Amino acid sequence: MKIIIITGSGGLIGSEAVNFFHKKYDKVIGIDNNQRSKFFGKSASVKSTIDYLKSNYQNYEHFNTDIRDKKSIDKIFNKHGSDIKAIIHTAAQPSHDFAASDVFLDFSVNTLGTLNILDSFKKYSSKAVFIFCSTNKVYGNRPNFYNYNETNSRLTPSSSKLKKFGFDENLSVDQCLHSLFGSSKLAADIYCQEYARYFNLKIGIFRGGCLTGGRHKGVKLHGFLSFLVRSLIEGNEYEIIGHKGKQVRDNIHSYDLINCFNYFINKPREGEVYNIGGGIENNCSIIEAIKIAEKISGKKMKFKFSVNPRIGDHIWWVSDIRKFQSHYPTWKQKFDIHSTIEDIIKHS
Repeated sequence: MKIIIITGSGGLIGSEAVNFFHKKYDKVIGIDNNQRSKFFGKSASVKSTIDYLKSNYQNYEHFNTDIRDKKSIDKIFNKHGSDIKAIIHTAAQPSHDFAASDVFLDFSVNTLGTLNILDSFKKYSSKAVFIFCSTNKVYGNRPNFYNYNETNSRLTPSSSKLKKFGFDENLSVDQCLHSLFGSSKLAADIYCQEYARYFNLKIGIFRGGCLTGGRHKGVKLHGFLSFLVRSLIEGNEYEIIGHKGKQVRDNIHSYDLINCFNYFINKPREGEVYNIGGGIENNCSIIEAIKIAEKISGKKMKFKFSVNPRIGDHIWWVSDIRKFQSHYPTWKQKFDIHSTIEDIIKHS
């Protein structure tokens, strides 16, 4: 058999991966214990998504397994062994604020959980391709060390190179403030690189910007664009935290990210690291996102400003995606900022 394992299969990236790959593999194994509802409450539950996957994809098998449970993870990998051709590891605790409130849980999920998946992969299916969903937060607040100019709707780098391309993979991860979430993800990121190089394994590390799309169940602590749009549609007041709403993020639709993974799986490399996101063509400030969403929906956003930004919050982040494009030149993004927001509105 040809099997793909997807951790965090009920989440945005995981469920998009199931949808994308179910016709390409004999079996899709999903691992997700809906920990997201424990992190962020009932509104963040992915139970309905998991139920949908189980009902609509005949070759989908679900395991309500905690990735911190090494014996259970070993059992799944041991059973299928060399039939496992790919692993997409998306399961994580994704919030800065939550990580600070429970640092041991954050570490155990993001670092120890990743090590469990890596070790089972190495022991039982080492010929497979492994993809790790990392984050741009591994760079901490290093992007804030640069100079920025303020316009009416955004902050913009003074550096012409940054303004033209964004941040590449050579940005230092040292001597800066990461947040506890950024620290646990960086540790997992380094383990993935080390397993690839030390054990000669095919592993790709994707340091994502803002990952979003219609399937996203954004909450206040995580998933800004989804939560912003849903607040608009439902008529709830949205809180803009810091930087006068002019902080900039690039946004990549979950479909386009999964397509990146597909390219890597078909032509893998050992321990390659990619900054991945909407890039220089698909980014917006919070103020700009509100204006776009208002125009598309015909609704008016209610919002308020908080002066103090979150600790370590990026002033400006745009991923330089040229490295991935140079390795996989036929990959193109299907969704831009406008069509991404339209998709979120459609599913809100």
